[in-house]
Amino acid sequence: MPKGVRGRHPVSCLACLSWGLPYSNGLCRPCWWFAYRYRQGRCGACHRRLPVNKGYCRLCWCQARMNRSESLGGAPGTYKMLLPHVQTVCHHQLLLGGLPQRRRDLVGKPHARRHGIGSGAPGIPHRSAPPAANRPRADWLQPPLFDLPRRHYRPGRVDLRTQPVPDNPWLRWALHLAHAYAEAHGFEPLVYAALNRTLVMLLANHTGDETILFSDIHRVLRPRGNSTDHTAQILDTMGILIDDRPRPFDGWLDTKLSGIAADISRHVRQWARVLHNGAARVKPRNEQTVRSYVWALRPVLVAWSTDHQHLREINRDDVLAILTTLSGQRRRYTLQVLRSLFRWAKTNGIVFRDPTSRIRLNHVEHPIPQPLTPDQITTTVQAATTPHLRLAIALAAVHGARHGDIINTRLSDIDTGDRRLTIAGRTRPLDDLTYTLLVDWLTYRRQRWPNTANTHLLVSSQSALRLGPISRIGLARHLLRLPATLERLRVDRHLDEAIASNADPLHLTEVFGVSESTAIRYTNAARQLLATTIEQPPPVHDEPPDPR
Repeated sequence: MPKGVRGRHPVSCLACLSWGLPYSNGLCRPCWWFAYRYRQGRCGACHRRLPVNKGYCRLCWCQARMNRSESLGGAPGTYKMLLPHVQTVCHHQLLLGGLPQRRRDLVGKPHARRHGIGSGAPGIPHRSAPPAANRPRADWLQPPLFDLPRRHYRPGRVDLRTQPVPDNPWLRWALHLAHAYAEAHGFEPLVYAALNRTLVMLLANHTGDETILFSDIHRVLRPRGNSTDHTAQILDTMGILIDDRPRPFDGWLDTKLSGIAADISRHVRQWARVLHNGAARVKPRNEQTVRSYVWALRPVLVAWSTDHQHLREINRDDVLAILTTLSGQRRRYTLQVLRSLFRWAKTNGIVFRDPTSRIRLNHVEHPIPQPLTPDQITTTVQAATTPHLRLAIALAAVHGARHGDIINTRLSDIDTGDRRLTIAGRTRPLDDLTYTLLVDWLTYRRQRWPNTANTHLLVSSQSALRLGPISRIGLARHLLRLPATLERLRVDRHLDEAIASNADPLHLTEVFGVSESTAIRYTNAARQLLATTIEQPPPVHDEPPDPR
């Protein structure tokens, strides 16, 4: 007897009346989960007050499934919706609880299968691709004068399995785009069918003068578990989607600038948005760079807000007072961020003079990287339990690849026949270890995602349905708390090559493609490590006593 059911006696479930071992509160396990998901109500068939889904209890749904199997006879291609059968339930067949789900209908005939699944007679034929369609001809449209009320969508109003596609040119165009999108991304049949049902729900009665808000489709699709991104991609291609989502960067920026003087906060917000979005003569920066700028600037702004209300009140002494409280690389980075802020403020006429001009700091020496110990590397290797993580560790520890280069490597950069690998534009031979890990990963990838259209070497369950690379944190999160991360493995590989080449910067530039300044830093660190090893005195051993 399984653990957890000992000591319990068979009883009748209070909801579905099945005879078996209770799970909780007198209910069997399926009824307990049914009650967890749905609210109480009066069943439309048996008129009992129980948790109901679409107005009917779980027992009536089970009986409707049995009635449908008997009425259809299990014939292939005759699958229909269950809702019409539950509306006609007038009796119940009692059953035993806790039994595994039956694989066959009550009449003993197997369920109809699709072509290519299983063996035996062919089952339901695959649905053919929708006919090719183009953008409908748009007539002159009258822009709305007032804000229209939010539209309400009803899922499942058209069943494509039993009903034809509604005669709407916008829907035909959307289904054609969805088919091409699914073929390009290698969608599974369930994902493709869910996308078609969503488009039918949204565009069955669509006209050319209507637009769809992202918040409306998110509100409808999110509880059903359908992908909002796939639907939004199709609607955006059609040009009828309005993305009314608040940008995460704006919300994060408002949070970080809270507690700062109003005028200072307003100008810093404008500066951060210019860096993020770009301007007429300003190229947009990476969002992570802008976030790090604001992170470094927030303690300074909080300290200035106690005595100042505007950036125009900040002078050179205030900047120097802040810099004296910092040291090392943090001081240089804070001054860099302040120069960017006040340079923008002076250009836009917010301040009359840049208080950060002509401030010079002493040169900061970079710390000497230390080589990893064998125990640290062994700990990281043992923590790599997946094929993609083992391959990433090999690329960083053997080929010195950066984190960004690893996730951006594509399948076209791999040549298993000639055993060549291209990383960051440089082609190098594949060693036996990397070749074995690469073949293992490609085999796993082909078995796990055979239909993916993503051309990147490393994919995940999320990126396999798209065309972009995997996330940075998704690759490195398993190594964050370990002594040897991907970055430390890369640095250790460069340092080891610098020591083996007798501190030759040209050799590092040729092998790894690093810049001249980076190669010089590694070679200087290698010289210091070699000098320290040579200058260490030999170990002192106790001499044996003189036998004389």
